[in-house]
Amino acid sequence: PEASKAYIIPPYDHSLTIAGQGTIGLEVAEQLEGAPLDQLLICCGGGGLATGTATALQQAYPALDTTVVEPEGFDDFTRSLTTGTRQSNPRRVGSLCDALLTPTPGALTLPLAHNLGIKGVVVSDAQALAAVAYAAQKLRLIVEPGGAVALAAALFAKVDLRGKTTVAVISGGNIDCDVLTEALAIDLQVFAR
Repeated sequence: PEASKAYIIPPYDHSLTIAGQGTIGLEVAEQLEGAPLDQLLICCGGGGLATGTATALQQAYPALDTTVVEPEGFDDFTRSLTTGTRQSNPRRVGSLCDALLTPTPGALTLPLAHNLGIKGVVVSDAQALAAVAYAAQKLRLIVEPGGAVALAAALFAKVDLRGKTTVAVISGGNIDCDVLTEALAIDLQVFAR
């Protein structure tokens, strides 16, 4: 019998992966049903989810302002956007947002992000964990810390939300039970301040 061929498809730096992740943008546009949209906040590791989603959404919303959100100390994509060259982080471990800890932005995703005018911000692990708590207690969603960073950026005013229609993409429910328990113990009064 003939041997089967196996292919490794990169999780973020492949055109088909980026296109597949862009379906989130199509779903957002469909759910908005033509309602206005000013900005998109989205979690970012290597950039596939962010660039795919932003590309799809900018078809319906050409003036869309997109901001990627990364964990503090692991902001290689944000720094790469600033410098125009692919940056890496000095460490590859050490954040609760482990799903976002990629070695470096993608060779495809970084130029695409530049072309889309994407900007970046960072949130702390504590802010991501508080966003996990908020999602669970107020939205009834179980989300991993890396998937909650966009929500954290909104909750902790990392971007200006005043007078703007904003979508914060929440993705990923792969959370350790101990981390979820720690998040659920957070007093949500932190958002009242």
